[in-house]
Amino acid sequence: MKRFLSLLCAALLLAGCCTGERQLKKRAAELCQYIPDHELLEASRDYMTDDFYAVLDTMFNLPNHEALDHEWLYYFVTGNGGAIADYEVVGVEKTDRDHAVATIRVRQVWEDGSFDPESDIEEHRLYMERVDGTWLMSDFDGHKADCIRYIANNRKEQALRDLISDYLVREIGPQYAQGEWCIPVLMIAAVEDCETEIAWVWGDFWVYWYNLSGDTLKTVSGGNHSGCMLICAGEPLFDVCAFEQTVDGAGNDASAQRIFADHYDIYQNMHSNQDVREAVRREQLGEYVRRHNLPVRYYQDYGWPAVELD
Repeated sequence: MKRFLSLLCAALLLAGCCTGERQLKKRAAELCQYIPDHELLEASRDYMTDDFYAVLDTMFNLPNHEALDHEWLYYFVTGNGGAIADYEVVGVEKTDRDHAVATIRVRQVWEDGSFDPESDIEEHRLYMERVDGTWLMSDFDGHKADCIRYIANNRKEQALRDLISDYLVREIGPQYAQGEWCIPVLMIAAVEDCETEIAWVWGDFWVYWYNLSGDTLKTVSGGNHSGCMLICAGEPLFDVCAFEQTVDGAGNDASAQRIFADHYDIYQNMHSNQDVREAVRREQLGEYVRRHNLPVRYYQDYGWPAVELD
């Protein structure tokens, strides 16, 4: 009788484990539909832990200063080929009572449902956490840590850009015929930390004044101020305590080579390419307009057609 009861308990335990694993696999398959892929769905909030959704939401709303800065975020699983992700949950392993890791395989399927039978099937890890009795997605392939690192770096970079912009408006802006809005454009070639100070920043910096006419920022004046800034402790926190600029005229290139030194090639590639400069200007103007809620759709230099902002 005892042997029978032992076997019965073992069978019930095994059945319960199998049922629990099937339920976890089913839930994992459901969560797969909310893996960020080119976009973060609003509905994902209900299928992710609060902290994972928060870092992803921050990432998907970061300002872009440079093209493809965090392109990896948008292509979690399908890449940039117009395919649709087809998920298969291979298995789920519980690591403790409230945490599990699902192994999933992803095949790229075209919109018509076809696929290349020889195409690679990628394997990924979907992390799950039970919150108030409900299993939620808590991470995907370790990207949560990637996001946190990127957010920290981006915030540091944004603080540096804001500091430099404020300096250019305050110290360089008054040198020009003034309009309603002074909006710098920054193309940073390199940043190096210093032992005694904070950082050296080499960049191609531009200062523009604009007047607002209807929905268009019309350029009043502006110019280039390339060079190297020394960022150091100041009030309230940091300030630009030195700024060596390239000289105008015949000595411009020689002074640029001396100031930028090992960073000269990077600087010259940015500074000498008008298409790059205008693309960056358009992007940063668009961001400025959004941050300050300006009713602006275009900017226009004197004698040139208006350029639409993103």
